Amino acid sequence: MSFLKKILLHKFTVLLALLALCVGGYYGWEAYTKPPLEAKYKFHTLELGDVTQSVSANGTLNPLVLVTVGTQVSGKVIKLYVDFNDRVEQGQILAELDPALLDAQAAQSAASVKSAESSLELAIANEKRTRELFSKEYISKQELDASVQALKAARAALDLARAQSQKDRTNQGYTIIRSPVSGVVVDRQIDVGQTVAASLSAPVLFKIAQDLRQMQIDSNFAEADIGRIKVGQKVTFAVDAFPNNAFVGVVKQVRLNATTVSNVVTYDVVVTVENPDEILIPGMTAYVNVILAEKKNVLLVPNAALRYKPTMPPSKDGKPVMPKKEKKESGSATLFVFENGAPKPVKVSVGISDNRLTEIISDELKEGDKIIVEENKHMTSTTAAGGGSHPPMRPF
Repeated sequence: MSFLKKILLHKFTVLLALLALCVGGYYGWEAYTKPPLEAKYKFHTLELGDVTQSVSANGTLNPLVLVTVGTQVSGKVIKLYVDFNDRVEQGQILAELDPALLDAQAAQSAASVKSAESSLELAIANEKRTRELFSKEYISKQELDASVQALKAARAALDLARAQSQKDRTNQGYTIIRSPVSGVVVDRQIDVGQTVAASLSAPVLFKIAQDLRQMQIDSNFAEADIGRIKVGQKVTFAVDAFPNNAFVGVVKQVRLNATTVSNVVTYDVVVTVENPDEILIPGMTAYVNVILAEKKNVLLVPNAALRYKPTMPPSKDGKPVMPKKEKKESGSATLFVFENGAPKPVKVSVGISDNRLTEIISDELKEGDKIIVEENKHMTSTTAAGGGSHPPMRPF
């Protein structure tokens, strides 16, 4: 072999070595910098936990028994013995009205009784004398009958006068306003010097809550939820005044009378509440949750995982391929795990949900397994721009 050929062969060998080194370096660097397939996905590790299914609505706290105190007579308020938030006992005097006019009426009716009694005595004497005269045939039967009727009228007049006197004495008693129940004064609508008029309906003077240690929530639930609410179900609720406190109650009544406002139908659900410390006040807004079901120590997944569907690889012409719609069985769902470089579907049964987490039942999945929640959009776009291939999705 000539010297020139040896030189050319040597150069060719060196060039091949350099080319192999460059190609190997390129693919080695690409393999080093290319993220693993798992980086394309966001995962959630399955855990055991508790889940509560509920329906919610707003309501208002009210006393269990609220008694309205009025008056049956008219008059001017001359004395006031209680104020807002005062505790009262049954029969305790709350206020007094000016009795002057009623005292005069009572005195007048008492005088009428005495007058009627005198008239009756006279009628009795006349009737007796008339009978004697009739027995001696000094007067006619017609005159006797007239005296008998006069006696009956006198007795009726006395009864009427006595009834009116009793009525006036009763009205005298109504000038003293007493509490019909033991409780707390939650509203006072009169002041000293004010005149109250009892006409067709008794005016409201006070409102007394019988016992604030027991209260109720009147809440309005949508017709879509009312079919799942039953008497006796547990209730949790919160109020703005105590945002860090959790309160509980029980469904007492689901009222059948619907309320329709702007074509929206709601039903009143009454919830009983224990209030031993009396920190809950009538009129507070309550944010109510009726507990429909509770599960403890069950396998939970975020609802996003139930909605996830893998991205299909593009077709040969570069157009995106829409995944086939599968028939969704009631109470079942499909989750995806990452196995052998691709998402693998796993059928599961679903239980109750709190709108954030859902209970699942599966023979294949267990605590600690990782499921795909969503795809990393940044990694997906980077792979597509670089012409990388999508991992194949395993068939169902």
